[in-house]
Amino acid sequence: MNRETAALVVQVDGARSLSAGLVAALGAACDSAEDRPDDNTVILHMSGAPAGPPDDDVTLALVSKWERVLRRLERLPAATIAIASGECGGIALEALLTTDYRIATPSVRLRMPALGQATWPGMVLFRLARQAGPAAIRRAVLFGDSVSAAEAVAMGLIDELTTDTAADLAAAKALADAIPGTELAIRRQLMQDALSVSFEDALGAHLAACDRALRRASAGVGQ
Repeated sequence: MNRETAALVVQVDGARSLSAGLVAALGAACDSAEDRPDDNTVILHMSGAPAGPPDDDVTLALVSKWERVLRRLERLPAATIAIASGECGGIALEALLTTDYRIATPSVRLRMPALGQATWPGMVLFRLARQAGPAAIRRAVLFGDSVSAAEAVAMGLIDELTTDTAADLAAAKALADAIPGTELAIRRQLMQDALSVSFEDALGAHLAACDRALRRASAGVGQ
């Protein structure tokens, strides 16, 4: 792996507390992806779940920075791919839910972050409800039940289970690299907006995207 490619790979250890270093690493990966028009797929490797309370230096200000960098990752003009294995909770689950394509080993189990006796009420809850539906994740959110690999696939939280993550990652990256990141970002945003806006309010944005697609096709861009 060369230095430029390494800049687009981030390790997220869910067994560790949120840190300024992780926020900075994820921000740097976003910087690198935005600076490169080609081959800018961001890859996140994640595993682990916290066994105890967060470190004392986890403050609301740090949580706010974390949420902002996750939102930046979620809107990146590049594809994002997650590779998850084993227990996947805490910050690992929070990062997983922001990615476009999610590969996991059959041993994966998703666990809500927790603080004290209750689950963490951060934006991880928002994303779970949006992506899987409140009924499907009710017990996980309210009572901290873990989500098995099969359940995660059924809910759409995981795209693919595999015992050969390297091969599946290569295939997913080849698929992602064939799509311009800016075009992917437009379609991602339209899809997300569809959950909260009316048809009439969405129509203008979709027509603008269609016009852009027609112009690109006419100019032979991306063909």
